[in-house]
Amino acid sequence: MATEKYRTKVDGCLYYTYIFFAISVLIFLSLPLLAILPISFSSDSFLSYPLAGYSLRWYKEVLTTPNWLIPLQNSIIVGVASTLVATVLGTLAALGLNMANFKGKSLVTALMISPMAVPMIISALGLYFFFAELNLSATFTAMIVAHTILGTPFVLITVNATLQGFNFDLMRAGASLGASPIKVLFRIVLPLILPGVVSGALFAFAISFDEVVVAVFIAGPEQRTLPMQMFAGLRENITPAIIAVAMLLTLFSLILLSVLEFLRRRSEKLMPVRH
Repeated sequence: MATEKYRTKVDGCLYYTYIFFAISVLIFLSLPLLAILPISFSSDSFLSYPLAGYSLRWYKEVLTTPNWLIPLQNSIIVGVASTLVATVLGTLAALGLNMANFKGKSLVTALMISPMAVPMIISALGLYFFFAELNLSATFTAMIVAHTILGTPFVLITVNATLQGFNFDLMRAGASLGASPIKVLFRIVLPLILPGVVSGALFAFAISFDEVVVAVFIAGPEQRTLPMQMFAGLRENITPAIIAVAMLLTLFSLILLSVLEFLRRRSEKLMPVRH
């Protein structure tokens, strides 16, 4: 009895120690953001401390002027389109790799996730020459295809992790009751792995929305995205508007992470146990 109480006490101490270190690391990583956050509310036209005054002018500029709204619109168009395609391809690839056994399966998997391992500058150069040969440079088609290639591995890995706990006997049960493969997919498999699919889609969208290196190589003036606009601002005219955009993107990332955590917990509750 005493030993059990001692273990409970030790476990409680370890739990609070882990919480303390986690919060400490979070604060450490957030310090740079906290340091520049006040500048986004500056009334001055330059990045400076101490602040001359406080104003929302830079948030208003970001949310109302074409210089920022058009790149934001382009980022959303490319991000949504590439996410839809990447989600379909990544989900189907994950299902195929988990349901089939064949020689070279590991090699195929490695090739599918290789865009994550290849340095971004190498991918950007390869895509640039590829689209130049097809006369597709400086088009939305090239941007969507490129971001689809970059986002698909994240969907594949996320859905593949979800399928590790999936009970494939449910598919056999559906087939034995007369359901077609398509009906089994949409009525049994997808509802159960949907949190993983949505999580992968959010990762793909975040990758597309934040990507700048490939966009610099293959995008034209009409396809300029929000990260490209920020990058241009750093080179040409540094204003607190860039900090305001960074704060909005940080808030957007926090929302995405919250949704991902909610979906992860929901997936754990819904997923049948594999025997």
